Amino acid sequence: MLVFWLPASALWHQQSVIDATSAQIAAIKQQDQALKLQAKSVSSTSSAMLLAREQYQLVAPGQSLIQVLPGDGSGRVSQSTGDPGLQPLVSPTSVSSLASGATATSSTHKASRGFIARFVRTFEFWH
Repeated sequence: MLVFWLPASALWHQQSVIDATSAQIAAIKQQDQALKLQAKSVSSTSSAMLLAREQYQLVAPGQSLIQVLPGDGSGRVSQSTGDPGLQPLVSPTSVSSLASGATATSSTHKASRGFIARFVRTFEFWH
């Protein structure tokens, strides 16, 4: 029984490895066919230029690329783009509140008149 079992188990293991490898080969052949079809569809110059424009934003020499960003429906560009140039202007009343906050911080610096405090304040830009 032992003499029969050792070769049979080795053959069974080898067969499972062969089956897994043939499944991988079949998957690779399927990918190869898909890539060949894609290469055939891009083989013409016009389709290659279309692919370059759509996926890579490339243009032909002498052309320029213009991207139109989506708006919010009111004709304005949406504020969610993250561009600080599109943020609304600061009102003058909020500027005066910012200036009063700056004077409050400068008054705290004037309160500490020791040599060490002035020396440390001189090198604050190192922090």
